[in-house]
Amino acid sequence: MLTDNEKFNAQVKPNTAFLTELKSKLPEFFDREGNFDMGKFRQQLADKNVNELKDGYQLNFIGKDYARRQAGEIPTTVIVPDEEQNQGTGKDSHNLFFTGDNLEVLRHLQANYAGKVDVIYIDPPYNTGNGDFVYPDAFEYSDKQLHDMLGMSDDQIERLKSIQGKSSHSAWLTFMYPRLVLAKRLLSNKGVIFISIDDNEDENLKEICSEIFGENNFLGQVVWERAYAPINLKKNFSVSHDYILVYGRNANIIETNGISRSGETDALYKNLDNDPRGLWRPDNLSVGPAIPANIYPITTPSGRVVEPPAGRSWSLSQKAFRERLQDNRIWFGKNGDAVPSMKRFKSELRKTGITPMTVWKYQEVGHSQAATQELQELMGGKKYFAYPKPVKLVQRAIQLYSNEDSLIMDFFAGSATTAEAVMRQNLEDGGHRHYIMVQLAEKTYQEKAGEKVATKGGRAAFEDGYLSIDEISRERIRRAAAKIKADNELTLPADFDGSFKHYRVVKPTKQLLLEIEDFDPKGTALFNDMLNSYASDALGVAGGATGAQTILTTWLAKDGYAFDTETKHVDLAGYQATLVNDNRLYLINPGWGAKNTEELLNQLGTYQLDVQAVVLFGYSFNIAELRELENGLKQVDRHISLIKRY
Repeated sequence: MLTDNEKFNAQVKPNTAFLTELKSKLPEFFDREGNFDMGKFRQQLADKNVNELKDGYQLNFIGKDYARRQAGEIPTTVIVPDEEQNQGTGKDSHNLFFTGDNLEVLRHLQANYAGKVDVIYIDPPYNTGNGDFVYPDAFEYSDKQLHDMLGMSDDQIERLKSIQGKSSHSAWLTFMYPRLVLAKRLLSNKGVIFISIDDNEDENLKEICSEIFGENNFLGQVVWERAYAPINLKKNFSVSHDYILVYGRNANIIETNGISRSGETDALYKNLDNDPRGLWRPDNLSVGPAIPANIYPITTPSGRVVEPPAGRSWSLSQKAFRERLQDNRIWFGKNGDAVPSMKRFKSELRKTGITPMTVWKYQEVGHSQAATQELQELMGGKKYFAYPKPVKLVQRAIQLYSNEDSLIMDFFAGSATTAEAVMRQNLEDGGHRHYIMVQLAEKTYQEKAGEKVATKGGRAAFEDGYLSIDEISRERIRRAAAKIKADNELTLPADFDGSFKHYRVVKPTKQLLLEIEDFDPKGTALFNDMLNSYASDALGVAGGATGAQTILTTWLAKDGYAFDTETKHVDLAGYQATLVNDNRLYLINPGWGAKNTEELLNQLGTYQLDVQAVVLFGYSFNIAELRELENGLKQVDRHISLIKRY
């Protein structure tokens, strides 16, 4: 299994991810050998009268080719199910929580969740230079391999390796780029991604997002008012905002749901002149900056002459104004002598809600201090996170672009604000949204002289028994769900999903990797303890998973099955196999023999089983067993693929 993936990764080039996507979208431009027919492609462009861009602009940085290559690699980790959680409180949940490197998790999700996520919200580490970010991804390749993979000179390789452990712009961009490429593939056609960021990387982030998602798929840049009072100790400015970049998968078909109207908003609409068209509210007719052609005098019904304020003009041309006036859409106040305003009818508003503006005020979506206080209260008075995002902020993003059955994702889960936002939005509109959370098992301690010592920002969590950030994230979800249930005991839907299934994405041990490297699939010897090497205990994590459960979970993801896919146990003369969707059979455990092959062929021949593929764990079978099984499947009256994985 891991050997197969590593062999694939060794062949990956910077444009592998792009070519894979291009082949899936435009297969007619590739021949049987996978070569791209540039002449045919250019001919199609000419036929469609497409202008070719000669001098475009794109952002280049030291690690860009390496980052592009990372986006094309497949995972070299395994997915270990937390059986204690998944067979306990999370048994019936459709929410997912992954502990591990989000780059690897995103790779694992490519086959089973591509095109299925409607909203992604992420709050990545800001690159302020104050220790909040250093480049964490390890360069696992030699200089020669980097040269062969990327065509880099010795000097370029040294510059690339120099970003390790650094917080430069290039380091941050190299970190973000492959994650955003993979995230894009998970978005549905109407999917939208929200990315929180501050001034330090806002411009660079916008450049790579436009490159990855396409300039035409830029939906907006929100300014979130995160502070309500100045910090007077600042030398020049006290920053009171963050940004949220918003990109869609396909802006041509994306349309916001709008912001739900409140009672206060509805109260603004009246009918002061008994207009038969119904309720309306006055809207300012002047705009700025001024458009000279739209500066003209207007005479009110009382005879007063008014002009737009200095530096502004009317929003309508004189011709358009006269048309609105004749249609009784201009309001001059009760006495007919007020500055004119436009009548906005409630009946003509968007049916779904109010179109959002790009400035989100703290009164509407919360601010940092309140978010910190609310989380602190939820966690028993302890402050584990310095700058959590408000639930209302993320909830607005979810409300704007999700439906009642949407899948929401956050692969920088942190304090798990997004998970609570999903639950609260479901509570508000009766939805059944589900989430995928991903959080690195970032330790709250470090080893010093054989002892665990709390990190600078992890003291409170460490003293309370939380050894990593993901543990706090999951506890926050549990407490938020409990509070929601307690506060809404009488009205909570019976099918409210307040739990999650938990998985850990783990790199196998060095010893296991050495055994894999030494394994000879043509030999007769078996590594009888190979399967056990994938169990939770052997991999050094909790959860109580067996090696077979780890392998099966990893393979189901690889083969495109969702994590709530039902599986069946099939008895083959005492050998326990796993059947998925009634069409794929997995043979993972050791102990296979002639009687098991005979029973499998019998069930296939009598159509008790009707599968398209048999997938087996190569380390559990010797060469004689494999040959017997291969020959037997060839005798079946229909084609059945035998897939061997190492």
